[in-house]
Formats: sequence, C-alpha cells, structure tokens
Amino acid sequence: MKSQEVNKIITKKKIPDSPGVYLFKQNKGILYIGKATSLKDRIKSYFSNDLIKTRGMLLVDMVSRADDIDFIPTDSVLEAFILENELIKKHLPTFNTKEKDDKSFNYVVITKEKFPCVLVERGKDLDKKKYAHVFGPYPYAPQLREALKLIRKIFPFRDTCKLDQQRPCFNYSIDLCPGVCAGKMLAKEYSQNIRHLVLFFQGKKKNLVKVLNKEIKEYAKVLNFEKCAEIKQTLNSLGHIQDVSMIKRESPKNSSRIEAYDIAHMSGKNMVGVMVVLNNGEFDKNEYRKFNIQTVDGPNDTKALAEILKRRFAHPEWTLPNLVVVDGGVAQLNAAKEVIPKEVTLISIVKNERHKAREILTSGNISIDVSKIKNDIIKINAEAHRFAITFHRKKRGELPV
Repeated sequence: MKSQEVNKIITKKKIPDSPGVYLFKQNKGILYIGKATSLKDRIKSYFSNDLIKTRGMLLVDMVSRADDIDFIPTDSVLEAFILENELIKKHLPTFNTKEKDDKSFNYVVITKEKFPCVLVERGKDLDKKKYAHVFGPYPYAPQLREALKLIRKIFPFRDTCKLDQQRPCFNYSIDLCPGVCAGKMLAKEYSQNIRHLVLFFQGKKKNLVKVLNKEIKEYAKVLNFEKCAEIKQTLNSLGHIQDVSMIKRESPKNSSRIEAYDIAHMSGKNMVGVMVVLNNGEFDKNEYRKFNIQTVDGPNDTKALAEILKRRFAHPEWTLPNLVVVDGGVAQLNAAKEVIPKEVTLISIVKNERHKAREILTSGNISIDVSKIKNDIIKINAEAHRFAITFHRKKRGELPV
C-alpha cells in the first residue's frame, strides 16, 4: 500500500488520535493486529521511510501486501492491550508470530477454587487444564505487570494469600484484595467479582458495563444502596482508567540496541542458544531469549547459530537491532551474514585460549563506529556467554530451573 493510499484511508475513515487496536487486511483477511496509544500516529508510522530500520523486512512485506486498514478505538491503552491479545488469539494473523507459541511468555490464569486466585504463569509451566480461565500469552512482561496493577484497583482479587487467616493480608489494607482470606467477602459475591474480571480480560467492556448496570438495579430493588454505590464506583473507575504507566511503556524507540548470541552444549548434547540485549548501554533482561536447538545434531556451533538467528529474525515485531554480536570466527560471521537483515551491522568476537576477546571481525555494511562502543561489545559478549552457560546447566539439571 502506497503512502498516498494510506493517507486517503486515514482521511476517509477518520482514524482518531486515541488508543485502540488496528488491523492490517488483505482481501478481507487479517494480516496483522496491533495496539496503539494513538491509532492515527501508529498507522502513519508504518509508512515512514525508516520502517525497515525500526521494524524489519517482514513488517515491510506485511505493509506491502495490505489493501485495507481497520481499527477499533478503546477508552484506554489498558483496554487496547487486553483487546489486542483477544483478537490475536481469535484470528491468528499470519504476521503476529510473536503471540503464537513462545513458552517464555506470560499468561494470566484464574484457579478452580471456591475463592479463585488470579496469578501469572510462564508458558513453560502452564497446564491449561488446571485453571478455570487462561488469558494470554502476553509477550511484554512489563506491560502485563502495569496492566494487572490497574485492573486490580478496579477489580480486587486474591492472589497468594491463604484462606481462613486470622487477619486480612496486606493487599486488603491497600484495597487490592477483597479480604476473602479473612472472611470479609462471601463466595457468591467474590464469584461475581471474578466474572467481572473475566469479561474485562475477554475485551468485552460493553457487556461488562451492561452487567454492572443490571446489578445496580437489582441491588436497588432490595434497598442495598451501599452495594449500589460500590458498583457505581467501579463503573466510574472503568470510565476513567489512569494508564499513564502503560503509555510510558508503549512501543519505546531504542536509539541503540545491541544483540549478542552464544551457543552452549556438552559434546553436542543439550545444545542451546541465547540472545541478550543491551539497550542504550543497559542490559534489558525482559528482552533476553532462550532457544533449544532443534535442527542440529552433534557439536556444530555454526549451524546452531544460524538456526537461532533465523528464528529470531522471523519475529518482525521485535525491535530491529543496530548491531548484532556473535561469538566465533569467520565461519560464524559468514553464517550470521546469510541470515540477518543487510541494514544491521554484524561483528564477531574471536577469543584467545583463555576465552577472552582477542579480535573483532566485521562484515558487510558497517554503519557504526565499533571502536567507540568496544567496551559495550565485550560486555554483552561476556553476558551472552554467561547466560548460555547458565541455561545449558539448567537444562542438564545442574541448576534449579
């Protein structure tokens, strides 16, 4: 889709400068679903000249295929965050590869109990049969944490507190737990609260508002005006969600992103790979990734490196790095060169007999002055090695998972 065409669409459809979810379409089928603080600004960003640098070739491919853009405005970034996940799960768009099956992502689960707990589970630990409700996966842990903080203020829930305590838990004192741990709420009333929470996580805010208004009328009939006032407060909170914290975490642009990769194994057994990330000079552990090697038999570090790089760059929604650092010599450098986007600077670190950096090899387009960030390069290479060894030892059972 050309920029002129998208400008016509934005003008014709009157895309608002407000939060919401957008859908890129081809022949009425959905290619990609995303969320935005500003729908208008986000959709325009897909037609900027630096899309390849900031988002990668796969998203460029997606945009070129699209023949239409649709959108769903929401009242808050929080609601956009919830709705995006539900729509991706429903439609499974081709280009939303990140949400399909990554066991490192988080899920929100609701337990099967008289007084259910609301918890966060990692994909690798998830057994969906154990829970009454499962929402996710959510790729970005910081955004999920912020979302749960906001949601819990509207719909207080039990998480880790024990039932039949003599005194309510700490979260009760700050209005984040309804006090079921100390008998402050009946099971019927708490179940009602959980149903509200489920509707919200399903992205069904309109249905939720109808349910709450119906409950107000029912409580008014029996003259329970205290409960009416509580529900009205909930409705007011839903209409005035203060999600500044989530806006701050929405799609940050990293002026300097370095990714480093390493492989670890024992004579070819339990082979793993890792990616670590340095954003503006700081390690960003939320962006780290682990890879179990799937296609390589035997101790072949070069092929294993090529595999994890292919898998990493199959994620168009992950921010494109300015620099990729791999461990090894010419063979590893050449293998990586075949995989990574041409606009990304690539270097490899050659080690001496004591496994210390001896030489930095470069390949292809060098758009970064490597000499100015040599310390960062050595630092991230060492961190990748540490992370790979730790992951490998856990896989072998030498360390607790």
